[in-house]
Amino acid sequence: MCGKSIRIDDRVFPLSLSETEDVHVMDKPIWTPSAMQMNHTNITAFRLSINGRYGLDLRDTQELYNWSICEPGSFWSEVVEFTGIKFRTTAENPLQSSEILYESHWFEGATLNFAENLLRYRDDRLALVFRGEAGERRTFSYAQLYDEVSRLAAALREQGVGVGDRVAGFMPNLPETVIAMLAAASLGAIWSSCSPDFGVQGVIDRFGQIEPVVLFTADGYNYGGKRIESLSTVREVCETLTSIRKVVVVPYLQEAQEIEELCEAELWEDFLAGQPTAPIDFVPLPFDHPLYIMYSSGTTGLPKSIVHGAGGTLLQHAKELVLHTDLKRKDTIFYFTTCGWMMWNWLISSLFVGATVVLYDGNPFFPDGNRLWKMADEEKLTHFGTSAKYLQAVENAGLIPGEGHDLSELRVILSTGSPLAPEQFDWVYGSIKSDLQLASISGGTDIISCFALGDPSGPVWRGELQTRGLGMAVEIFDETGRSLAGEKGELVCTAPFPSMPVGFWNDEGGSRYRAAYFERFGGSIWHHGDYAELTEHGGLIIYGRSDSVLNPGGVRIGTAEIYRVVEQFEEVAEAICVGQRWNGDVRIILFLKMSEGYELTDELRQYLKRRIREEETPRHIPSKIIQVADIPRTISGKITEVAVRKVIHGEEVGNRDALKNPEALEYFRDLSELNEE
Repeated sequence: MCGKSIRIDDRVFPLSLSETEDVHVMDKPIWTPSAMQMNHTNITAFRLSINGRYGLDLRDTQELYNWSICEPGSFWSEVVEFTGIKFRTTAENPLQSSEILYESHWFEGATLNFAENLLRYRDDRLALVFRGEAGERRTFSYAQLYDEVSRLAAALREQGVGVGDRVAGFMPNLPETVIAMLAAASLGAIWSSCSPDFGVQGVIDRFGQIEPVVLFTADGYNYGGKRIESLSTVREVCETLTSIRKVVVVPYLQEAQEIEELCEAELWEDFLAGQPTAPIDFVPLPFDHPLYIMYSSGTTGLPKSIVHGAGGTLLQHAKELVLHTDLKRKDTIFYFTTCGWMMWNWLISSLFVGATVVLYDGNPFFPDGNRLWKMADEEKLTHFGTSAKYLQAVENAGLIPGEGHDLSELRVILSTGSPLAPEQFDWVYGSIKSDLQLASISGGTDIISCFALGDPSGPVWRGELQTRGLGMAVEIFDETGRSLAGEKGELVCTAPFPSMPVGFWNDEGGSRYRAAYFERFGGSIWHHGDYAELTEHGGLIIYGRSDSVLNPGGVRIGTAEIYRVVEQFEEVAEAICVGQRWNGDVRIILFLKMSEGYELTDELRQYLKRRIREEETPRHIPSKIIQVADIPRTISGKITEVAVRKVIHGEEVGNRDALKNPEALEYFRDLSELNEE
C-alpha cells in the first residue's frame, strides 16, 4: 500500500493502489533463487541429465516442460531412472497411448510394490517424528519403521489379509497410521482412511462402499484442549459393516480400554504380540494394482470412491517431491493434514526420498497460532506445508512467525486447499522469511497429485502457481473447447498421465468414472473442474472450483477473486460467496463471518463494495453482503459453496455428514435479506 488512508468507524483503512497517484506495477518476481540455489536443485540436475542423454539444450523448466509433453514415454522413463523407483519386472513400453485417455496404459507388464519403495532405507536416520497437541513427541528411525511394518504385515497375513483386500483406518495422524498403510500395501491390500472427526454415517458412507476386512482405529484424539473418544463411533460402524473381521485399537489417549463390545477387537500391542521382526515379503504387483481408495467430499451425494494405482501414485509423487519440491534425503518435511485428505498420502510418499517426515495431530492454533512455527524451529523443518486458509488465519491473528522462531533451515513453504491470494505472498515474504520458495500447488483427490506445482529453480510471481506439472498436458479451455492463453476458463488435461484413477469402486463398466471427468469435453480431454488461467510466465492462477463460479449477466467470475479482496480486512474472519437466482438472472451474495469483536456495519459494507470494484470489476460487486455466525466446511476443512447455494434456494443438501459443522447451514436458511432487492 502507498501510505494514504481513510477512517471508517474509528478504523483506519489503507487506500488501494488505484486510489492513489503512486501506482506501482508488479513487473518483477517476488522471489528468484540465486545461481547457487538454482544449480543445486534436483530439477536442474534432472534437466541437465536429459540434455546429456538426448543431445538437447533445454535451458529452463519451461523448456523441460515442453519436452515432457512432447515425449511422455521418454520423460516418465527418465523419472523412474532419476528417482530410483524399483520395479521387480520392467516394461518394454512405458506408455501405450490412446486418443481416449482412460484407454491408455502405463508400464504394462511391469511389477512393483509400493511399500517396498517407501521402505528402501533401513538405517538410523529419522523416518517419522510425531508431535501431538498435548505435547507428545515420538520418533521412528527408518530401521525401526521397517521392523514395525514387518511385524504388522505378519499379523495381518495371519488374519488372512491378502491381495485386493481392503484395510481401513479411522485414525488420527499417528505413526501407527503410516505403519498400517505400509503393512497393508506390502501384502497387496488396498488402504483407505478417513479422519476420526467423521460421524458414524460419514464413515459408513465411505467404508460401507468398500467393505474392509480390518479396521484400525485409535481410542480417541486431542483437539483444542479436549479429549474426544472414538470407540463409540467405531462400535456403531461395526454394527453396520459386517465385512470387518478384526478391529485393531491404538491406545492414543492412554485411558482404560473398553473394547469388548467391538467386533473381534485387539489392542495394537496385543495384535503384534509374538510377531518377530523379519525381512518383509513384499508382494510384486502390476503397475496399476489398486493401492488407495480415496473419497470425494460427498456434499452433493454419496462420496465417490476413487481407486488409485500403486505405480501411478508412486511415479507422480516421486516426480512432485523430488523435482518440483526439491526434497532430498537430508531434508525434514511437514504438511498440516488429516488422514482423510490426499495431502497425507502425498506427505507419506516422502519416505521414498528418505527424508524425515513430521506428523502433527491436533489443533494448529492450540494453545495459540505459534504452535506449528515453534515446531518448525524445534524440528528444523526445511519444507512446511499447509493451506491458504491457515496462512490467512496466522496473518489475521497478527502473528509474525519469522520473529522469535529460528527458521533458518526453512527453504520451501507449500500451500494448497484453496487459492493463495497475491497479498498472502506479500505477507509470507514479509512476515515468515524473505528467502524461500513459496510454492502454491493445486491438484486434487481425483488425481492424488497436482496439475500445478512449484519450480525450485525458477522465480515466484506474486499470486501465481509457478508451473504446470512436468508431464501434465494442462490447458485452459473455453465453453466450446477452444484452448485459451491469458484468459480464464476450464482447467483440462489433454493427454494421459500415470495417476489417473484406476476407476471408481463398484463402477462396473466405468460409467460413473467417465461421467465425472470425460463428459464435458469428451474422452480425449480430462475436465478437472477448476476455473483457471495460464499466465505469461508459464504459471497458473486458480480462481476456484468451476461448480462455484458465479455467472451474473453471463459473465463468469471466480469466487477466489472476491475472497482475496475481503479477506485482507482484519474485521473479516472468513467469507463465502454464492450466486442466487434472481429475476431471471444470477446475483452475487457474499456472506461474512466477522472476526471476534467486530460487526458488519453499513459503512464497512459500502467500503468493501468499493474495494471490490477497484481491485476487480463492477461485475464482481455483491448485490448483498450479509453477516453470518459461521460458515460450513467439509471434513477436510474446505468451505462448501455448493451446500450454501442449495440452502438459500430451499433445496436439500444431499449429505450433511460430509460436513464438519453441518449446523452452520441453518444460518443461511430463510434469510429475509435474500427476498429483497
